[in-house]
Amino acid sequence: MILKHLQTGFITNKGFILINKDILLVQPPIEDFYLTKKRTLPYGLCSIAGSLKSHGFNVEIFDALATNKAKIIAWSEEFEYLRPFYGRSDNSAFSLFHDYKHFGYSFEHIGKIARDKQPFLIGISSLFTAYFDSVIETAKAIKKFLPNCKIVIGGHHPTQLPKAAMECTQIDYVIRGEGERSMPLLADALKDNTSLDEVFGIVFRRDDGSLHFSDPFWLKDLTDLPLPALELVKQKFYQRNNKGAAIVVSSRGCPMKCSYCAVSASSSYAPFRQRKVDDVIKELESQVETFDIGFIDFEDENLCLKKSWFLSLMGEIQEKFPDKNFELRAMNGLFPSSIDEDIIQAMKSAGFKTLNLSLGSTSKEQLEKFCRKDVRKSYENALDLAKKYHLQSVSYIIAAAPGQISDQSVDDLLYLAAKPTLVGLSIFYPAPGSMDYQNCQGKGLLPKSFSLMRSTALPIVDTCSRVQSVTLLRLSRILNFMKALKNERLSFPDPEKCCQNYIDLNMDRKVAGILLLSWFLHDGVIRGVDRAGRIYGHVCDPMLTKRFIDGIKTLEIKGTS
Repeated sequence: MILKHLQTGFITNKGFILINKDILLVQPPIEDFYLTKKRTLPYGLCSIAGSLKSHGFNVEIFDALATNKAKIIAWSEEFEYLRPFYGRSDNSAFSLFHDYKHFGYSFEHIGKIARDKQPFLIGISSLFTAYFDSVIETAKAIKKFLPNCKIVIGGHHPTQLPKAAMECTQIDYVIRGEGERSMPLLADALKDNTSLDEVFGIVFRRDDGSLHFSDPFWLKDLTDLPLPALELVKQKFYQRNNKGAAIVVSSRGCPMKCSYCAVSASSSYAPFRQRKVDDVIKELESQVETFDIGFIDFEDENLCLKKSWFLSLMGEIQEKFPDKNFELRAMNGLFPSSIDEDIIQAMKSAGFKTLNLSLGSTSKEQLEKFCRKDVRKSYENALDLAKKYHLQSVSYIIAAAPGQISDQSVDDLLYLAAKPTLVGLSIFYPAPGSMDYQNCQGKGLLPKSFSLMRSTALPIVDTCSRVQSVTLLRLSRILNFMKALKNERLSFPDPEKCCQNYIDLNMDRKVAGILLLSWFLHDGVIRGVDRAGRIYGHVCDPMLTKRFIDGIKTLEIKGTS
């Protein structure tokens, strides 16, 4: 055992002294019904790695999601209430979820990687509360294969719920807040065997078993941060159309006060800070020079709130990369009131092809609960400008939030049906740190476990039932299918009575979808097609489907082109 220790240090009368500078950062696997894998590039870990490297540490990133491995696993017992909604496979155009999967490498494989690398410190990313179980299993596997290493976790979940995070005995430390300063301080303290009390945002166990807590640490100034070490990521996995994909975060925090958001000004998250345009361009230049970049996603909460800053950024991108045919996106969504013709024109010129818009809801009552303004006038203006400059659009709305009425969400869908936009409907889930999380906690609405705090779990039952929630999801799929038909200048089918029990699985998916649509328009039953081709009816709320069908009869559904 001592010989094994000697790979990373030596033993003196003061205890085990570390001498190497190896640190391993891990993005753990995810278990869920689906994964949007192209949005999982571990930008935060790369930022931490860049800072550690600037302090002289040897750093590697093991991204357990950078693989196409996806293994179907059994549903846990706590998900059994979802069986009526997702329990039968569906090969139709309106399908939601069925198989529960482990996305990424196995926990055991991660443990073996740690054993082979022999780092003295391992950092595990823990961004989403619903996936904290995977963080725990990752920590357990690492300790099994490398029991003497130290494990620290960081991210949104442990920042907001550090005590719960430290209940896992395999986790030695929590870093709360932003880690570019804290992680090098922690690594130095462990390397030099000095006190942890000066480490920003640290949580650790004292010798008597009690916990030492620090407040979350937020950088006051984002200027001159080391560049994210994106070279440590498996870039080929994140390519789009055989071109490199880049993620950039040009600001942190958000000045808005949306009740459902854990990074808004109403939460305990960081204040809004924006990086200098020159620093953002420097980061982009580094990525463009290293990788054959064809796609750039700005992961800001609100990219264009400050008009002069945004126009400067778009202008610099055009000037610095005149021969590059980038596609730019802001997939978190833009606030419609911050958009005017100057903004849209600059976006188009710089390489935006899609306008992602955050609408929230069209109900004034619900918008007040969300602490959001009614932005329909500016939203419609943004859609008009998108049409003028030939940008596609995607519009985001939220359903099934505490106090939200399902009829209002159907009205949201009908409003968007008549607009030239795709619909992105998200089922509300409580995000720790947000006002709505606190409201749910006070009303006893929180799910019984962290793993249920995800949209796919239909987690909150208040004024909108789970049957209504899943109906709204399926109606949004049907609406987007109808918009796709409009794009191809295809007519909607006439309502027809369903008179068959099977569909040939070799039938063209679009043709099959049109058939299912005609039956839905007749009787309001949303049907699926299982793996044997059998047709069946999904569990849905007939009053909501009737409201939707009656509504679309009175308006002109628009496509997205």
